[in-house]
Amino acid sequence: MAEKRMARKARAEPDFLQFNDLGCETVGGKVIFATDEWFAPARNLLKREPPQFIASAFTEFGKWMDGWETRRKRTPGHDWCIIQLGVPGLIHGFDVDTSFFTGNHSPYISIQAGCLDQEPPFTLEGDRTGMAASDSQMAAVAKLGSEVWPELVSVSQLQPGYSDCCHNYFKVSFSGRVTHLRLNMYPDGGIARLRVYGVGQRDWSSVSTNQDVDLVALTNGGVCLGYSDAHFGHPRNMIGLGRAANMADGWETARRLDRPKKLQADQRGILQVPGWEWAVFRLGHPGLISSVEVDTNHFKGNFPDSCKIEACTLTPEEEAQCISSRWDSGKWRVLVPPQKLRPHHIHHYGKAELKLSHPITHVRLIITPDGGISRLRLWGRPTPFAATLANKKWTMSKL
Repeated sequence: MAEKRMARKARAEPDFLQFNDLGCETVGGKVIFATDEWFAPARNLLKREPPQFIASAFTEFGKWMDGWETRRKRTPGHDWCIIQLGVPGLIHGFDVDTSFFTGNHSPYISIQAGCLDQEPPFTLEGDRTGMAASDSQMAAVAKLGSEVWPELVSVSQLQPGYSDCCHNYFKVSFSGRVTHLRLNMYPDGGIARLRVYGVGQRDWSSVSTNQDVDLVALTNGGVCLGYSDAHFGHPRNMIGLGRAANMADGWETARRLDRPKKLQADQRGILQVPGWEWAVFRLGHPGLISSVEVDTNHFKGNFPDSCKIEACTLTPEEEAQCISSRWDSGKWRVLVPPQKLRPHHIHHYGKAELKLSHPITHVRLIITPDGGISRLRLWGRPTPFAATLANKKWTMSKL
């Protein structure tokens, strides 16, 4: 059932939605400039939580809205803002969400991108509801020359914020690293959220080959490339910053419908069930794994019974083939054999549990039979990609 549900969802939504949100406030994204924030401040664009609507909520400036909303423009020009990504990287697509902006959404937008060597020396602080950019702020932002940044999304029409059309998806074909975005509204209006889907890019030249780093972390370029089920929470959450804030900040599947009516366990206490769920990640850099963390923080009555981690080394061409086959084929080899899990607990696996001594590029986390995991950490040392491929001596997994 999980496979069928996932297949229907995949047809309805663009593939780039499984990538990381590089602009979210939880990874450090922030709005550093906005021309106008009369009804609602631009920082709302980057909130992690879905937008909400409170019919009775008003401020001294008008209707309270959970998004960015400018005043009805009565002067020449249009409204725009500058967003500093929390994780610089390659952008694959946007979701411009107009939820609840039904008679006041921005009719058109465009999005431009910049790659700045240094962070601009200005930002926006505090609640800016009812405010507009000052002359000094306009002069400071003008030095960025953002009006001539490359265009990722040309002038495009937005749909209003009704539930069946509020998500405006834009696929991006741009190969440059991005640190900042300019979001243009034409001419004014409101947008609830901006999701910036992509893959982080880290400067690995500054990382010592003798230094252990979390090679799958989103800040280091890790990315989810596929999964079996994400009914309650997407697996990309597992490579986020810090420990999970709550269950929503993790990967959680639906309960599998093929669970036996009566459960039985082996001598290790691991349940013997026919089904499992999985998620595949590409590491931010090929590397040799030295330790693994599987964190079930917050998952107390819905943690998986056990987990297993497989790994392999793939070229970009092989990766593309695996994605097209939904990872039915793959040169998987066991990195961490099946391990019994506990609720609300960080599980550490070191040299005694790890079964591979070769550099890898991809991992597959398998949970049995279902449930939730909040974080996955793969600590190891980066290795050159050429050296990683030279060690390709993998056997096919039966799974």
